[in-house]
Amino acid sequence: MALQRKLLNGCAGIPKFRWLSNEGLRHFSGQVAAPTELPPFDYQPKPYKGPLADEVLEKRKKFLGPSLFHYYQKPLNIVEGKMQYLYDENGKRYLDAFAGIVTVSCGHCHPEVLDAIMEQSKLLQHATTIYLHHAIGDFAEALASKMPGNLKVVYFVNSGTEANELAMLMARLYSGHLNMIALRNAYHGGSSNTIGLTALNTWKYPIPQGEIHHVLNPNPYRGAFGSDAKRYAEDVQDHIDHGTSGKVAGFIAETIQGVGGTVELASGYLKLVYDIVRKAGGVCIADEVQTGFGRTGSHYWGFETQGVTPDIVTMAKGIGNGLPLGAVVTTPEIASVMAQKIQFNTFGGNPVCSAGGHAVLKVIEKEQRQKHCAEVGSHLIGRLRDLEKRYDIIGDVRGRGLMLGIELVTDRKEKTPAKAETGVLFEKLKDLGVLVGKGGLHGNVFRIKPPMCFSKDDADFLVDALDYSLSKL
Repeated sequence: MALQRKLLNGCAGIPKFRWLSNEGLRHFSGQVAAPTELPPFDYQPKPYKGPLADEVLEKRKKFLGPSLFHYYQKPLNIVEGKMQYLYDENGKRYLDAFAGIVTVSCGHCHPEVLDAIMEQSKLLQHATTIYLHHAIGDFAEALASKMPGNLKVVYFVNSGTEANELAMLMARLYSGHLNMIALRNAYHGGSSNTIGLTALNTWKYPIPQGEIHHVLNPNPYRGAFGSDAKRYAEDVQDHIDHGTSGKVAGFIAETIQGVGGTVELASGYLKLVYDIVRKAGGVCIADEVQTGFGRTGSHYWGFETQGVTPDIVTMAKGIGNGLPLGAVVTTPEIASVMAQKIQFNTFGGNPVCSAGGHAVLKVIEKEQRQKHCAEVGSHLIGRLRDLEKRYDIIGDVRGRGLMLGIELVTDRKEKTPAKAETGVLFEKLKDLGVLVGKGGLHGNVFRIKPPMCFSKDDADFLVDALDYSLSKL
């Protein structure tokens, strides 16, 4: 490796950070070289003078709930962020390929989003919707303009869990029925109601979960029927026929399952199921908490990739670029059922969150982030599939835009989850300066869902780091 670096450094006009993306040079002498520098970034983090990681962790253990978990054997103390990068207490820069669990859409501390938040904070931080304020109406109008069909009524909440809670309530009131249908492998929240919709045992407490049916997951890689959308849809009809009165309240699904390991539903599935559910008196809910706002690249909303229009759409995470913000968008007809009682959210539509959320929509449009996700995502998935050809541990590379997954297996034929190996690679990537997420029931899927300002150079560095880590496994 020393010889390799000496030769490369002697090549005029080749910056260090570029040669790592050149397959011929990186595999010099048949060995994979370690990436040594992140792509150049013109930003200097402020000197950190706060408490260090050990002290922060100790206080967290003492005063916060024991259900909290952290990534890495030695957890990172992240103290600053800028666009697609994060900085620890020592000023070390990391490539953030997980975006605060798919939450940071525009980029960490994006200046235009920050300006909107700070300007509104100087004028009015909070007053609730019992008074008038233009920010909530302006934001709702802008959000409704992004929706197809008659999805024009917006309810603001504080999180994706709250959004799914409200959507389920709407479905039950509007339909007059109780039974909800969700997918196995889904994640829709951890509250006492949405935990029933969630179908991963790692996230479920043993409490009553009431009138919820989990149908087969249309997973093209692991599913019982492969990519056969029709057979998965028949399973939904079977549940309605045998497990309900024949009538249901609604059906909820992510278009690409996030926590479940970036699983894109079999093509054509939602169109078939929406028809079945509506004939059974139910409404169709699209959970866009992770797939919304252009992240898939090909479309602004995940459900558009399946050619459907839902009755209710829930969203959060990327809507606020880190603000505690979520929303439910539905039709005037469905929304009208909520008027029979008082439906109120103290912080939903807060002026600061509304100003910040509106700024997010403007930035995504101005910077053409959807198109960017398509271009960078296509480049990234192409390079990852090249790795898949070389490393048998990679069982599947999947996803769209900048919502990608890499499933690791110890046996490609049996698709045995490579849980331990995933943990080793996870730590090695962190040491090299790359932060990714993990998902799937067995934690064997790398979730690559970075801020949408993630560049091709960032993508190359990520793949080079993964290549090197795999070569040393």
